[in-house]
Amino acid sequence: MPGSSYRRHQSAVNYWPGFVDALAALLVVVVFLVMVFALAQAFLSDALSGRDDALSQLNRQVSKLARMLDIERSTNDELRLSVSQLSAQLQSSISERDTLVDRLSIVEAKLQAERRASTAELDSLRAQIISDRETIDTQRRGLSRMEAEIAERESRLAELTERAEAAEASFKEQRKISQRAQDQVALLNQQLAALRQQLAALNEALEASEAENKAQEIQVINLGKRLNEALATKVQKLARYRSEFFGRLREVLGDRTDIRIEGDRFVFQSEVLFGSGQAVLNPEGAAQLEQLAQTLAQIAAEIPDDIEWIMRVDGHTDERPISTAQFPSNWELAAARAISVVKFLVRAGIPSENLVAAGFGEFQPIDGGKDEIAYRRNRRIEFKLDQR
Repeated sequence: MPGSSYRRHQSAVNYWPGFVDALAALLVVVVFLVMVFALAQAFLSDALSGRDDALSQLNRQVSKLARMLDIERSTNDELRLSVSQLSAQLQSSISERDTLVDRLSIVEAKLQAERRASTAELDSLRAQIISDRETIDTQRRGLSRMEAEIAERESRLAELTERAEAAEASFKEQRKISQRAQDQVALLNQQLAALRQQLAALNEALEASEAENKAQEIQVINLGKRLNEALATKVQKLARYRSEFFGRLREVLGDRTDIRIEGDRFVFQSEVLFGSGQAVLNPEGAAQLEQLAQTLAQIAAEIPDDIEWIMRVDGHTDERPISTAQFPSNWELAAARAISVVKFLVRAGIPSENLVAAGFGEFQPIDGGKDEIAYRRNRRIEFKLDQR
């Protein structure tokens, strides 16, 4: 009995610690799994919250990009409209420029026709004078030949006279003189008289021709003098009106460094009238041109009708090239600015037939420097009051 109880007790004590150890190990494993699950849940929560924040930020960026896209689309539409308007203005400017070029061609054709007519008349007078001179030279040569023949005949007459005298001296005793010799002497005397009359007639004709030639030369000289005097008078009158115009314009515009007089031209710096790279008048430039137009209209009313005057507007740029859709080169920019000024003057009441627009680009600089001051001086609009 005591032995079996001991064995049972010993057997019960051996199983229980193992069972406790197993439960403890299982509890440790469960706690470890719970901790791992908690950590994984925490990491997963952090990741999900970060992903939500990133997704919200991306949504905000998408909304911002959508708004920017709408703004860009509206800007593109405005730019397309501006390009269409500028293209229409360019076409209008080109058509007006072609009209002005056609008018200028017609005026030049008329001037060339008048010049050719005057030149033809002057050439005709010169040809007539040359022909008269050649005729006079021919008559002079004929007269010289006749004088030589007369001299030769006089020499023969002198010789015959000497022979007759010698014969008369040798044959004093002869009472009859050869009738034939006397007839020959008489004939020679008649021929000599006729030659002298012919010589006198030729001298009269030569004097008359020379007098007529001198009269024609005097007429040509007087015609040239009158023409030069008339041109000089018109030039002086136009110069007086130009000086008066510049003086009044200087009083109206004031003593400004960007508006000056150089020789026979009134010069505006381009910055006064236009923005950089543009051919549209700014408000300040329009105000200055309005004063210029009023002064020009007052002077034009005083200029006589027989003086055909023009106001030439020249556009100039600096040497730095420009290349845009509207202005492929400095030629186009300079011409467009000159045309804009001419159009403004026409709207201000200046007759179109008294205005000329010209574009010189960068090819007529007044300052050869390479700095900004030289470029600024070369960018200009010049006004010249001239005779047509």
